[in-house]
Parts: sequence; structure tokens; C-alpha cells
Amino acid sequence: MMIATAVAVAFVVYSCKSNLSEADKIDLKAVPFQTVSEMFFTQTENGRIKMRVEAPVMESYDHDTVSFELFPEGLNVYAYSESGLLETTIRSDNARHDKIKASGAEKWSAFGNVVVKNQIKQETMETDTIYWDQKQQEIWTDCYIKMYSPSGFMQGYGMRSDEMARNSIILKPFNSYGYVVRDSTEVIIDTANFIGPLMKK
Repeated sequence: MMIATAVAVAFVVYSCKSNLSEADKIDLKAVPFQTVSEMFFTQTENGRIKMRVEAPVMESYDHDTVSFELFPEGLNVYAYSESGLLETTIRSDNARHDKIKASGAEKWSAFGNVVVKNQIKQETMETDTIYWDQKQQEIWTDCYIKMYSPSGFMQGYGMRSDEMARNSIILKPFNSYGYVVRDSTEVIIDTANFIGPLMKK
């Protein structure tokens, strides 16, 4: 009976040692310390909503000099004007939010089928990667970009804009065109903010 108990204790100790050695091999910096499903948050100012952010998954990481969140299944951002209208939307297949601990600086990066829309101006931009600097209140990219608007089509490399995509400039445009003649009676309906019945066609 004494021998059987000793063997059982030895087996338990060996099993624990084996598991601990496997745990020691895990690089904790390579795995998220927090994972959030169906992430949703809003940013407000003086009781007015400024921004809404949604993502299927958010993974949080913490390193010595920087902490960051990854959005491996995509990100949707909704920004509102001073009057409370939905003005700008951004969607992407992936995204990353970095926070530099020493300086407190933050940077957002969105990549993979990035679509930026200014709902009020009816302008749409499509690119592969876009960066957003909250402190400077601007978005930019150095990648190939396409821009569609009621007045025409532009494409090129590199873009700079305010964060609401109100004044976007393509830095190196090529093969762009504009609509010279338009129907002056055309009415553009802002479907994101329109309240009431739609007119019959």
C-alpha cells in the first residue's frame, strides 16, 4: 500500500513538472491578454456622439514600450458631424491601434479593402491601407487609391485628408476624369441620415 501511494505521488509530481515546462515555452507577448467578441464603443463630446466603432473581434496586447489592439476580422468606424449627422464611415478587413507608452501617442492603421465614405458629400475612397492620426486629425495613405464623387473619378498614389474626409487630395493622380455636364435639377438623397418616405421613381 505504501509503495502504491509513493508511485501515485511521483506520477502527479512528474505530470505537473511536464505541464510547467510546456507552459514555460509559451511566449506571453505573442498571445493576447484580452479578447473581446462583438466589440462596440462610442466617443462623445459635451453629450454629443462623435464616433462609433464596431468590430467582430478585438485582441489586446501589452509589450514593454507599446500596447496595441488588433482587429483580425475587420473594423467599422462611424464619425458624426457637429450637427449630429452620420458623415464619415471607414471599413476594412483588418486594423491595428497602437499606443506608445513613453509619449502617449496613438496611431490607427486599417488595411485590406479599405473603404472611406463621406456620406454628406457622396464621396467614396478605396485603397489597401490607410492611417489615422487622432492628434493631427488627419488620415493618409501612400498606396494606390481610387476616389468616386458626383463630379467625377480620380485615381493615383498617396492621399492626404482631414479625418472626416471632407477635403481629400490625391498626391500623384493619373488617368482621372470629371463630369463636365450634369443635370442641375438632380437631387442627391443622403440615405444614411434621411428621415421620411422616399419619393417614388
